[in-house]
Amino acid sequence: MRIALFTETFLPKVDGIVTRLRHTVDHLQRLGNQVLVVCPEGGLTEHKGAKIYGVSGFPLPLYPELKLALPRPAIGEAIKQFQPDLVHVVNPAVLGLAGIYYSKMFNLPLVASYHTHLPEYLQHYGLGMLEGLLWELLKAGHNQAELNLCTSTAMVQTLTTHGIERVSLWQRGVDTETFQPHLVSREMRSRLSQGHPDNPLLLYVGRLSAEKEIDRIKPVLQAIPNAHLALVGDGPYRQELQQHFEETPTHFVGYLQGAELASAFASADAFVFPSRTETLGLVLLEAMAAGCPVVAARSGGIPDIVEDGVNGYLFDPKDERGAIVATQRLLAQPEERETLRHNARREAERWGWAAATRQLQNYYQNILATRSFSRAA
Repeated sequence: MRIALFTETFLPKVDGIVTRLRHTVDHLQRLGNQVLVVCPEGGLTEHKGAKIYGVSGFPLPLYPELKLALPRPAIGEAIKQFQPDLVHVVNPAVLGLAGIYYSKMFNLPLVASYHTHLPEYLQHYGLGMLEGLLWELLKAGHNQAELNLCTSTAMVQTLTTHGIERVSLWQRGVDTETFQPHLVSREMRSRLSQGHPDNPLLLYVGRLSAEKEIDRIKPVLQAIPNAHLALVGDGPYRQELQQHFEETPTHFVGYLQGAELASAFASADAFVFPSRTETLGLVLLEAMAAGCPVVAARSGGIPDIVEDGVNGYLFDPKDERGAIVATQRLLAQPEERETLRHNARREAERWGWAAATRQLQNYYQNILATRSFSRAA
């Protein structure tokens, strides 16, 4: 198959969506497909054999790390030359609208996938009054597709409730080869804790943005004697967070990737994740693959991954002490923590990227077969 993939974000940006897409593109190519990625320009022209068509754009005012790339006629020519069998649009917002347009122009099957819970984000940027309008826009875009994919059962239900049709689950995936428990390192613990490797070490990995609610980790940190917190990642909320965590033992590490990131996960005592806006929470799976016990909000797609008391702890996000109690319990019971580590790794091993991509390829093939049957009839 030849697949034209439209996405609002791709390499060299680092986030959960990009992680999923780069592994998906890699495995689609390994399975003998050809992929064209249409995305904001990032200086790359190929990834794992797939061609990248970069579209120039400008930084979003609320989120400078994200580029707003506007559709232009040259995209149509690139699609025409590539001759795809199918178009897949990821979080169609701006550039994705070009994918929808050209799928109609060239009479190509359209798949859309939902990875960012934008309506929930609005509350964190003072734009909650626009939630109803945004759902109408999302519905108008997604209902052009022959299939809409979500990465958790909670999001399948949410989209269906809001009138989005033909919704199915795209199973989760994680790189279990990169993220492994044996990568625990005293040197990494010392780096993350700024020279205090024997003290309790809490970890957060992800975007430093308002909707992630990272500020809610501060009471957890303060409730645990001698604990240190490492925040791995970057984003538009970093300055506010630095002020919020001022005079606490918090280390803003910046981005880590590959073996360093895997070692950070494996070396921490607890991965604390207070976000209530996750469609899946890929970093949770990465933490679990590395054997790092997770303490996460019971919200969105997270309960699809974390089974409370079995492979991690869930807390009620409305309970101000929920995360504190769960983290204290985790750190106070070493034997139970080891059981959680083992169970977390075992759960992660069920979800390799190869299987997730084979499932996606099957979705593509079924759509193409259905369309061929309809034409023949």
